[in-house]
Parts: sequence; structure tokens; C-alpha cells
Amino acid sequence: MVTAYFLLPLHLFGPHRPLLSWLVFVAGLALVAVGLLRQIQHVLADRTGTRPAWMITGLMCLTVLLFSSAYYVLARQQGQFIGLRTRVDALYFTVVTLATVGYGDISPSGQTARVLTLLQLLYSFIFLTAGATTLTKLLRGRIVRRGKP
Repeated sequence: MVTAYFLLPLHLFGPHRPLLSWLVFVAGLALVAVGLLRQIQHVLADRTGTRPAWMITGLMCLTVLLFSSAYYVLARQQGQFIGLRTRVDALYFTVVTLATVGYGDISPSGQTARVLTLLQLLYSFIFLTAGATTLTKLLRGRIVRRGKP
């Protein structure tokens, strides 16, 4: 996934195609959210024959890469970010924001960048927290089952 992130033709998106850029981004987030919710249902329903741990982990990573891509594309607009110039910068900013560390070396300065950062925080709080909680529940259940004779 990380290799694909660095190879994606992100130059096709941006201020010259704002509607396409936002539609692809929102559609990506919606697909990840639906995928996470389905995997959460699989865990809660204790369905056999599925691999929700791998899917949840993959979808969480995909979320990080979606926001990184959006930040990178948005940073090409003048005045949106301070210090964000490369895809590595965008990935770094996404992870730092997800971890709520906020070193301050990269910061959203434009209104659109700030809204996108708020969206990442809310999306992470709702969907990634639910995914991580479900993943923890699943793994804890497996450990308990293996410990029983």
C-alpha cells in the first residue's frame, strides 16, 4: 500500500480539478468506513471463515494513506500548509495528527487544510477507534480461547 501511495499519479488531482479531487477522497473514505463497519459486524457476530483482523488493519492503513494523499494534493495550493512539501511530509503529518502529537513543524494554515485536519481527527475518533477496539476484542478473545485447555 505504501508503494502504491508513492506511485499514485496525484498530480491529476488538486486545484485544477477540485470536484474530482473531493469526490475521489470522499468516496475513498466512505468505502473504508463501510469496510470497517462490515468487519466490525463480522467480529461482533462471531462469524467464522472471515479474517477481520487483517481487513481492519489494512483499512486503517488505507485511511492513513488516503489522508496523506489529500494533504499532499492540498499542499500544492498556496497558503494551505506550512512545511508540507513532499509525500513523506504528508505521511508524517497524517501519522503525527493521528497520534495527536503535533510537533508543530508542519501545520495547516489555510481554512481548507484546517477543515481537512479536523475531518481526519473526527474520522479517526469514530471509525479508527471503533476498528482498533474491535481488533483488540478479537485478539483478546483468541488469546483467552487458546489459554483454555
